[in-house]
Amino acid sequence: MSLAGKTVVVGVSGGIAAYKAPEVVRLLVQDGAAVRVVLTRGAEEFVTPLTLQTLSGQPVSRHTFDLTEESEIGHIRLADSADVLLIAPATANLIAKLTAGMADDLLTTVALATRAPVVLAPAMNVHMYANPAVQHNLARLVELGRIVIEPDAGSLACGYEGVGRLPEAPVLVEEVRVVLSAKDLAGARVLVTAGPTWEALDPIRHIANRSSGKMGYAVARVARRRGAQVTLVSGPTALAPPRGVEVVAATSAREMEEAVLRAAPACDVIVMAAAVGDYRPAEPARHKIKRGRGELALQLVANPDILARVGALPGRRVLVGFAAETRDLVASARRKLQAKGVDLMVANDVTLEGAGFDVDTNIVSLLDRSGRVERLERMTKEAVASAILDRVARLRGARRSPALAGRDLPRLR
Repeated sequence: MSLAGKTVVVGVSGGIAAYKAPEVVRLLVQDGAAVRVVLTRGAEEFVTPLTLQTLSGQPVSRHTFDLTEESEIGHIRLADSADVLLIAPATANLIAKLTAGMADDLLTTVALATRAPVVLAPAMNVHMYANPAVQHNLARLVELGRIVIEPDAGSLACGYEGVGRLPEAPVLVEEVRVVLSAKDLAGARVLVTAGPTWEALDPIRHIANRSSGKMGYAVARVARRRGAQVTLVSGPTALAPPRGVEVVAATSAREMEEAVLRAAPACDVIVMAAAVGDYRPAEPARHKIKRGRGELALQLVANPDILARVGALPGRRVLVGFAAETRDLVASARRKLQAKGVDLMVANDVTLEGAGFDVDTNIVSLLDRSGRVERLERMTKEAVASAILDRVARLRGARRSPALAGRDLPRLR
């Protein structure tokens, strides 16, 4: 989702991780958000107001009793304008103040006055983070409705190793998107497949395809933003696992089939975005195949048709399939939809520029069981994922709505 039209107030407290705040602000602005920054006195020791003002394009708020701001009751104006308040980093001291309901500086005053969601990203020394007092405070803030982003583990500025690192800026911005997204899939259990499958020729080589996994990963991220509990069955990719998503690794088509069929019965929505290999070597060699003087002949056998297997399962769920084609796009996708019990087919011609594998955009057509075809021109894969899940949400809503009972609706399982 774009953050256009949203106001994000970014609070920065006095820890070394404040050096990441400028990148957070830059990414939020790049995504269309209006960003207002509030600095504590401690934060000014690590990052300058001028840097954050330049990146946000807005004056940086620093002092509760600044006469210019307080002539308009500045802390209330900031609190009321926010769609979300992100505090990154949140130090142990700030966390303790918020737990106690203190308001002794501008940031804590805004945090108490706002009715917007408050998102805290703790960052501190590993032993400080593990201190029972800090853990108690964080647990209490969660009880009070605050959202806490778990810190990462790794090397800390103090020289220790462990949990306490502020997550990188893209992670923090993603959590803002999660908070601001409509939760029309709340409570839904969504299974997504992504990436290629690899079929072993020998212990060194394999048969694969060009899928990067970007489309499926985008679907998983967007489904999580919209409130779903997401399981992602992923073939081998170079992508970072989406935060907040259960990831199940699978290498071959048969491994993916096993993982999907194990998870599918408990799911309400299944989106089969993986590019599963249609064939595999009949007998992979036990040792490396050496170069010979002549040609090498491979005997291939068919892999399981996972989409058809899922379409034949009992139960009522929304099933989305993908069809990557190089010709006869709509006709091929329609045959696949009808043959495999799919509710929505996402078809794309991988020969088009800006579509298909290993790019950040896609051009697709959406086909449903009513015969309707909707073409989506080139857009980001996240935008495509949003369009797919819009259709999924409508299909689920139509199935559950008593007012629509008896109408000629697409068949759902």
